[in-house]
Amino acid sequence: MTVSSTLNPTPFGFISFDNNEQFHSMVREQLAQDIDVLFAYAKLPSPLVDACRYVMTGQGKLVRPLLVASAFANVNDHNNKNVDNNFDKDTAVSDDLASLLENDSDYDMARRAALAVELLHTYSLVHDDLPCMDDDDLRRGQPTAHIVFDEATALLAGDVLQTLAFEVLTAELPTFAPFDTAIASQLLAIFAPRARRMVSGQMLDLNAEASDNITQTDLEAIHRDKTGALIEAAMLMGGICAGATAPQRMALQECAQHIGLAFQVQDDILDVTTSTDTLGKPAGSDEKLDKSTYVKFMGVEKATDYAQSLFNDGRAAIIREMSSHELSSSTDNIDTDNDALLALIEWLWSRKK
Repeated sequence: MTVSSTLNPTPFGFISFDNNEQFHSMVREQLAQDIDVLFAYAKLPSPLVDACRYVMTGQGKLVRPLLVASAFANVNDHNNKNVDNNFDKDTAVSDDLASLLENDSDYDMARRAALAVELLHTYSLVHDDLPCMDDDDLRRGQPTAHIVFDEATALLAGDVLQTLAFEVLTAELPTFAPFDTAIASQLLAIFAPRARRMVSGQMLDLNAEASDNITQTDLEAIHRDKTGALIEAAMLMGGICAGATAPQRMALQECAQHIGLAFQVQDDILDVTTSTDTLGKPAGSDEKLDKSTYVKFMGVEKATDYAQSLFNDGRAAIIREMSSHELSSSTDNIDTDNDALLALIEWLWSRKK
């Protein structure tokens, strides 16, 4: 399916999944528009707004909003097939796109969720880069916020991005349908504790730098919070916006727990095997800070095998849930190539930065 560049982005929950590149492009374009809408709404003073725009519009991977969108599309697609096997997505796409964007509450709640997780993630990066934390000069291939602006502005930018992450779930935003109270309540119940866990994980990570007694079990506990909690939130929030059933939520959570840990193992590997130019941030920073990493515990080869096994387990959790809707318990006939979430997992496994 070809989407005209003159139209609004095609809603990612209402299209047939053709390929990863097309789907990701649609999500990124939608997110970029929604960031503009949010900052126009927030009316932040300069240079605060300039710092916020700077960090939110860099060349990031946007993994967490992509997880929201992919989980939303996965659940929406499978639930629509269950309710009506004759559902015609091409007919949905042929409807007025602007009307879909502005009046579909479930889709717009997914837009809010995608914004929320990216705002929270970006705030954590801005604060992680500060001199009092990791003291990094480069992030996403460009100078960090405290280098471009100043430390106080970067600190405040992180603060306001964190507050906006929660505000966006219920704000009266132009181009968005009014928020759905029931969905918003569920999103906040998922999002808030995992935002807290992310910060707790960062503290545990800092504590670990000063300790010589960290085990692999300790390391996994740190990263299930520091990295995994927000990935878990993203997938669950996307599923909730699409009306995920209890078994679907359990599958999404299980998948996210594996993927979140795999993502961190990958980061540790890339830190020692990839250049600064490719990473977009200083390579070798973990060794410089003498951090406990999976590479330090396992070596590159075993850490790579471990990451692969985690990705496989995450993928299997989604396939099992998909197979539960089939007449047969076999997964042989399941079309895993046309599923946005499974395709994203493969994309994450192959990433080089």
